[in-house]
Amino acid sequence: MTTAPAKLYGKNLSEYDELDVDQLLSQLSPEEISILAKEVDPDDNLLPPSERCSYECNKEATGPLNRKKLIEHINKQALETPDLPEIKPYVAGTVRGKKWVAPETNGNTEHEDKIAIDLDDEYGDALNTASQEEIIDLAAILGFHSMMNQDQYHASLLNKGQPVGLGWDGVTKATQPKVYPPEPPNQTDPDESIKRVLDDDSKLLDLNWNNIKNISDEKFENLFKALVENTHLETLSLVNVGLTDRLAGKLAEALEKNCTLRVCNVETNFISPVGIVHLVKSLLKQRSLEEFRATNQRSQVLGNKIEMELTKLIEQNPTILRLGLHLEYNDARHRIASHLQRNIDRIRKDTPLKMKFRFFRKTPQKHRKNLIK
Repeated sequence: MTTAPAKLYGKNLSEYDELDVDQLLSQLSPEEISILAKEVDPDDNLLPPSERCSYECNKEATGPLNRKKLIEHINKQALETPDLPEIKPYVAGTVRGKKWVAPETNGNTEHEDKIAIDLDDEYGDALNTASQEEIIDLAAILGFHSMMNQDQYHASLLNKGQPVGLGWDGVTKATQPKVYPPEPPNQTDPDESIKRVLDDDSKLLDLNWNNIKNISDEKFENLFKALVENTHLETLSLVNVGLTDRLAGKLAEALEKNCTLRVCNVETNFISPVGIVHLVKSLLKQRSLEEFRATNQRSQVLGNKIEMELTKLIEQNPTILRLGLHLEYNDARHRIASHLQRNIDRIRKDTPLKMKFRFFRKTPQKHRKNLIK
């Protein structure tokens, strides 16, 4: 493989390969060397910038830099320099040059450029005869979600017709958010509910104290004392009521003795990680609680030590089915999720037999023979 010889302005440079550059430079005068230095950049990073720069100032220094006088001189020079004369002087009300005229649109302001796509006759006929719903379904399959709004996309999934203005020809825009009225305040009377829990009211299955403000510690203590002897309450919700570690300890003592409670929710309170461990540990006594939630507490991060301790306690509980806790470490999340799944599978296998036994007990004596057959 041969390479073409280097050329400069059409001349072959190979004949200059054998020349001695130092000998040529020695024959030049100082003036010629300075001219050559101005024309040629040595492109050497080892040379200082003062030697690489072609600008040379032969004037002597007039003194130290005075910034104020320099700015005054620049402003004075700018004011004394005359403006360039105008070729055509300015006259008020007269248009100088060519006036811009908007192009004629003939009343059609829409963009008429079309993209030509080469399709087979079969596909072209199919697209020309396709309905609007079929085109939307095709766009959803191809992943053109950005070309559709939410209503169009979900309607294509559900195979529903499009209302006027929301079809394929409609403008893609965000769906307006729905305005929901604020939730009404919790009207539960703490004193009355404590009395019903203490009386073991058979109709009171769900007690909800969520978002009730300014509940005294005495009322909480009375509720937890009444909860010990109660045999009908199944759901207890104490969300955003200001529970502390001391009250959480009282609740843990009640959970150790209550055998009918199925759901306990103490989210959004001021319980420390140690208090959460105390509550989870109390569930091992009766083993009747199926759902426990305690997220969004005073400490957002429980820590590795607390999470591992909670994991060991949950793995010892055969009845817990749902757990609401924010766990940071993957090991704790995976072990707890696996254990909860095993508990759910065990309950699912045992549920048909238990339901049949309960249905058999509720069936009158004269009809039980038919069930046995």
